[in-house]
Amino acid sequence: MTGSVRPPLLFLDVDGPIVPFGGASEWYPTWATGPEPPAAETNPLLARIDPGHGPRLAALPCDVVWATTWMDDANACVSPRLGLSRLPVVIWPEPSDVDDQDEQDEQDERDGLHWKTRTLVAWAAGRSFAWADDEITDTDRAWIAAHHRAPALFLRVNPRLGLTDGDYAALDTWLRRPSPIF
Repeated sequence: MTGSVRPPLLFLDVDGPIVPFGGASEWYPTWATGPEPPAAETNPLLARIDPGHGPRLAALPCDVVWATTWMDDANACVSPRLGLSRLPVVIWPEPSDVDDQDEQDEQDERDGLHWKTRTLVAWAAGRSFAWADDEITDTDRAWIAAHHRAPALFLRVNPRLGLTDGDYAALDTWLRRPSPIF
């Protein structure tokens, strides 16, 4: 064998999959984790993070990547609560001053394409990936199928529940399937 096969990526959003929201506050259990980093003081919902997600994410056969507006704050505030080391972070492009890009962004929005979609496909650079988010649409699925050659799994997470046993089972099954060779 001349090279190794890289594992699939798991693009993981924070709000919704890891920090559930949208239900009545009394629905959500809270977990104390000890001293908080300074950035955590500004978000009372962090107590909703179930530390049990950490071992489950670490057990998945993939490279987990934060795909969230939290960007590196996910490593400062969320990873420690999960017992995870620093994870790679997708850096979202700044709004462009270039008219063509602005027009493309406006067209994507009119077409219903999520603002993360193009960046995730570019970041994956041809690797298989799963995307766990609470805002994935059929438009995103179709666009990725047309623009990304490798397999992709779209896991739309119920933001009121966060990642569930069923979500982890779906991820694990998909991530362990035989990978096609391109």
